[in-house]
Amino acid sequence: MRKRLLTGVLILLSLMLAACGADSKEDVVKKLSTKWTETKGYELDATMEIKTGSEPRVYDVNVWHTKPDFYRVKVNQAGDDNSQMIVRNEEGVFVVTPALRKTYKFQSDWPKQNSQAYLIGALADDIKADSKSVMREEENSFVFETQTRNNHQKLLPYQHIYIDKKTMLPTKVSVLNENKEEQISITFKKITLGTTRNAADYAVEKFTESKDDQTAGADLDNKDFQTTYPVLSADMKIVEEKTFEDDGSKRVIMAYASEDKDFTLIQQAAEPDATSYLPVFAAGDPADLGFAIGAITDHSISWEQNGVSYFIASSTLSRDEMIEVAASMALSEDK
Repeated sequence: MRKRLLTGVLILLSLMLAACGADSKEDVVKKLSTKWTETKGYELDATMEIKTGSEPRVYDVNVWHTKPDFYRVKVNQAGDDNSQMIVRNEEGVFVVTPALRKTYKFQSDWPKQNSQAYLIGALADDIKADSKSVMREEENSFVFETQTRNNHQKLLPYQHIYIDKKTMLPTKVSVLNENKEEQISITFKKITLGTTRNAADYAVEKFTESKDDQTAGADLDNKDFQTTYPVLSADMKIVEEKTFEDDGSKRVIMAYASEDKDFTLIQQAAEPDATSYLPVFAAGDPADLGFAIGAITDHSISWEQNGVSYFIASSTLSRDEMIEVAASMALSEDK
């Protein structure tokens, strides 16, 4: 009887000790927040896989960040030299497309109000901002389920953030739809904390000086592009489609409408900028659509992809609805 009682006491003590040694959600949040947000800067490499559509698309992402507000995010499709960049420096926020010799300047507070899953400081803020976030433990990772706070938050409201127990750095982020199905996966290949760069390193001119500047855009001769159609709800119908030809360049204008919503979609060849990177003011905010970086306002969204320029205008669609239309076009088949 005594032996059995002693065994029970030992088991209870071991359970209590294990509980005492376990990291609580609050402990983990404090550790990662301190490590991720108090660093003077960082650089990282990641891959982003978009799994919707007929085939997954993989993008390489490279980030520089120096406190307080300097950023350079470079995104390009794996195996493709054509890239886009978001640059934030003392002068403002810029979107740079080297292949088209185009630079757009925004009066925006990006990324403060638009969390991005590849910015580790933003991930820490996502976890802290969601009072209902849930943490679970796996063998080598802490996993947080939180709400997203980005351009896709209505379409992709959830994310799972995987944190290595030893390094306390993120290893993966899964962005999920309403059914908790993974739509975007970001895998961190390398994160270096404490890395800083001078303000001059974030000068937008540095990212517009291409060694292939004379031939930039030569491979984007896409004047006879295939028209892309959005995938929409059954009640949203195309009511008009017109094609215009001008000096061999095609422009397609389409009008869509439902009982209470409507929008106009324009697509045409994206011509290289003859002014060689002279920044053009863009209204609204940078919109990281996953597959491209565009510009969004309350009544329009525009982006360039694979040598084609897209523009959606509407007085009845919300920003989230315009993003949904844009995403459906990027991930649909050409018709």
